[in-house]
Amino acid sequence: NLVLCSKGIPQTMATFGLEPFLEDAGCKLVFYLHKVARGVSLSTTCLLSGFQAIKLCPSISKWMEVRIRSPKCIIFCCFLCWVLHLLVNIHIVRYKTGLVNSKNLSGEKMYRDCPPPTPGRLLFSVIAVIYTVTDGLCLALMVWSSGSIILVLHRHKQRVQHIHSSRLSPRTSHETRATHTILILVSMFVSCHALASILSYWITQLQNPSQWLRSISVLVSLGFPT
Repeated sequence: NLVLCSKGIPQTMATFGLEPFLEDAGCKLVFYLHKVARGVSLSTTCLLSGFQAIKLCPSISKWMEVRIRSPKCIIFCCFLCWVLHLLVNIHIVRYKTGLVNSKNLSGEKMYRDCPPPTPGRLLFSVIAVIYTVTDGLCLALMVWSSGSIILVLHRHKQRVQHIHSSRLSPRTSHETRATHTILILVSMFVSCHALASILSYWITQLQNPSQWLRSISVLVSLGFPT
């Protein structure tokens, strides 16, 4: 919900012809909340998927089951995700956003009303590396956990295949439906986040990105949260 509410507020206001009420501090806060919420949403989703995979995999859960099943462990990991992304994105509040107070916002100027902060080249490179590493690790964890769950479901389906074959109903098994659901969700998750990261980086490298490119970037970044 925080990702959906904080992304595109100035752009949405400009689209409906409303005067922007966010000043420099407000723009920084909205942009900061969006980056933190996006990172927390990404990392906690991957963590919870990893916890689920560890519970289902017999080879791993034998020695990690007691600790992982503890709610304190999951809450502590989610708390660490919040702290990590609050610190990683703290650079946003240090840089001016270059607000333009214009009452007549055209389609091409709607995104200039509350642009993201622009750090120096060195800091930008460091931040880009941090985002790439954290996002890459989260996506890799999601792919691994989903693949592990699908493998467990496949083995379980083979073990109980004689039960399914004895049924008269030709309905799809629960394991197959669960596998299809996991594949659809993980495909949307990885593709949306990967494409959003690529578009976001591409926009930062262009001096004057088009309105369509920015709109597509917003749409893709909000795809999975929606």
